[in-house]
Amino acid sequence: MKVLLAKPRGFCAGVVMAIETLERALEYLGPPLYVYHEIVHNRHVVEHFRNRGVIFVSDLNEVPEGSNLLFSAHGVSPAVRQLARERKLFTIDATCPLVTKVHLEARKYASEGYTIVLIGHEGHDEVVGTMGEAPDQIVLVEDEQDVERLDLPPDAKVAYLTQTTLSVDDANRIVEALRRRFPQIKGPAKEDICYATQNRQEAVKFLAREVDLFLVVGSQNSSNSIRLTEVAREQGVPAYLIDGPDDLRREWFDRVSRVGLTAGASAPESLVQDVIEWLRRELGAEVEEVTLREEDVYFPLPRELRSLAVARSPSREG
Repeated sequence: MKVLLAKPRGFCAGVVMAIETLERALEYLGPPLYVYHEIVHNRHVVEHFRNRGVIFVSDLNEVPEGSNLLFSAHGVSPAVRQLARERKLFTIDATCPLVTKVHLEARKYASEGYTIVLIGHEGHDEVVGTMGEAPDQIVLVEDEQDVERLDLPPDAKVAYLTQTTLSVDDANRIVEALRRRFPQIKGPAKEDICYATQNRQEAVKFLAREVDLFLVVGSQNSSNSIRLTEVAREQGVPAYLIDGPDDLRREWFDRVSRVGLTAGASAPESLVQDVIEWLRRELGAEVEEVTLREEDVYFPLPRELRSLAVARSPSREG
């Protein structure tokens, strides 16, 4: 059996930054360290940090006053930031800069009096944070049917934004539906769906033509991992979203000679290698890495963390 291993795959720059931020914060501040929501949507990553004294919360009232708190990669609303200040929490902001870009766009359009149509998935941490920037001016749509149901006049002053981890094809279809209803609609100068999401989806779409089955390493609550699975299925290929090798089933591989393998942007490479080891051991798989695009994006650590590092460094004064 042949395994075609997609590149790029796995961690994006935003996830690398968020995880390194949490590692450094643990080093500098020690446990207990609180994180608002999961640092990234991956079960293995969350358990790794939970075992080291990190406490993940969904309500800041669970965080004792004066504690250390880290905001996850998905971003938070202004109301959450205000509550953190009221509770005298020392906060470190590990929001992905590409999510911050969407927040800034929401503020800009809101200040200019637009009704903002946010394309995204209800309840996702990123969507909740973005909608919190202008809750009275943002409406959420998840599909083209939602666009048709929008209760806005044809000449409304409308702008759109998107969640960063959507299916590129789905988002484009919804944007086209919005443009048909509202030809005057404004959109961001540079699209919101992140480079890593697009690159991983393009790789799956390309490799799906060459394989009989696709495996996506990622957790069930990872939006971008779910999208990768859907992209493969849309190409007519059976696809499974797995947390790791324990989820694999031998019967999936009956009459399968070529398997595609990738990982969502929040899935560690170690899990990919564990899956490869299982495929080699159980099925005698040979692996070929297929490079579709190189990535060299880097995001600096948050300002608060850099300040902590400076404070800890030995004085250079004589």
